Amino acid sequence: MALDPGDAARARAADGGERRRQVRLAAVSSVIGTSIEWYDFFLYNTAAAIVFKDVFFPASSDYAGTLSAFATYAVGFAARPVGAAIFGHWGDRLGRKAMLIVTLVLMGISSALIGVLPGTDSIGAAAPVLLVVLRVLQGIAVGGEWSGSVLLSMEWGDRRRSGLMASLPQIGVPIGLILGTGMMTAIALSADKAFTDWAWRVPFLFSLVLVAVGLFVRVRVMETPLFAEVVEKREVARVPVAEVVRRHPKEIVLSALLRCSEQMPFYIFTSFALTYIHKDLGMRQGLALSAVTAAAVLELFTIPAAGHLGDRVGGRRVYAVGSLLIAVIAFPYFGLINTKAAALVVIAVVVAQIPHAVQYGPQASLIAESFPTRLRYGGAGIGYQLASVIAGGPAPLLATWLLHDYGWWAIAVAMVVSSALTLGALALLPDPARARAVREAGAPA
Repeated sequence: MALDPGDAARARAADGGERRRQVRLAAVSSVIGTSIEWYDFFLYNTAAAIVFKDVFFPASSDYAGTLSAFATYAVGFAARPVGAAIFGHWGDRLGRKAMLIVTLVLMGISSALIGVLPGTDSIGAAAPVLLVVLRVLQGIAVGGEWSGSVLLSMEWGDRRRSGLMASLPQIGVPIGLILGTGMMTAIALSADKAFTDWAWRVPFLFSLVLVAVGLFVRVRVMETPLFAEVVEKREVARVPVAEVVRRHPKEIVLSALLRCSEQMPFYIFTSFALTYIHKDLGMRQGLALSAVTAAAVLELFTIPAAGHLGDRVGGRRVYAVGSLLIAVIAFPYFGLINTKAAALVVIAVVVAQIPHAVQYGPQASLIAESFPTRLRYGGAGIGYQLASVIAGGPAPLLATWLLHDYGWWAIAVAMVVSSALTLGALALLPDPARARAVREAGAPA
């Protein structure tokens, strides 16, 4: 079963004012939806860094409790490729819009349930087990969200501006980070001791309100013309995920490795750093949270700027510069933070997000255009989310272990290695523009 041919024809027939309206609506819908998804996901990240140890692992030592909290955090990343495969199959069968509604509802319900989940003191070992289950559902939702939201915006937009259009949903990450971390910051500063007792739950429950807003916008968007064309030509794949894995394994693996220097440092900067600055350096929790929030505000502008620059000078060039910058700032980042001077800590945290934005802007189109339209939801999603298993998810856990056994310099070395892996993958990844030209010429996808 796929998108109804009549609906496909209407999507394809949209022109003039209606098409411009749908382009704007698709972009807004993608930004709002991804912002809500990442708000929920980052709430968990922040809570794992500053409160989950006390609520769900109270009997553990500081080191063991932190490791346990970050382990549940990593589980959500491991679930993301599963979500990419599940929603990738149906997204390439039924269309982008339907799957984006499902992922939004799934994330909202999972987050709200975390907000009412009793702690270990109340229900014992069942508490961390249920926490892991809900984290898995969060990961599955995010795994299906990314490729759908990127494709909704990119496939409605002008192909000459694919980098910019695909970068718009990417700003959902800093928006979600601002909302999630910002709300946690406000509550942590105002609730004091009540924060650990109950106040941390409020932002999770608030996600239901945001989901209602997101659904209101998303149901008004039509299916993308590119997918509608696939439906009209009766080219919908029977088992899209199996086909894309069989025909495009190189692109999937390289897409995952491409993200190493973007994703691993990002979660060190936004999650592990909260623990490091507060517990290891003895600085105020509010300072760390405020610095991460300020960095996210900067990315609201730098991500789309990098996507636009990629359209002008080439996404691959922009991406390579961002990856190199990660290697350049790795040691200075820790050098500035270790001074324990509040101003220098804030500068380090904010500046560290610039290389991430330089990569994250052109990244979506770079990955998505590596796959044909009929297999793009699954192929791009799986490649993108596999990085969660090898880079993003383990990052805070790896950083905690490296710091404990070797020191901060080992974390900086790991960031340099991630840059090398990304640059190697970028060199081997087929040029999306060339691949698209081949497909449009009628060669096999």
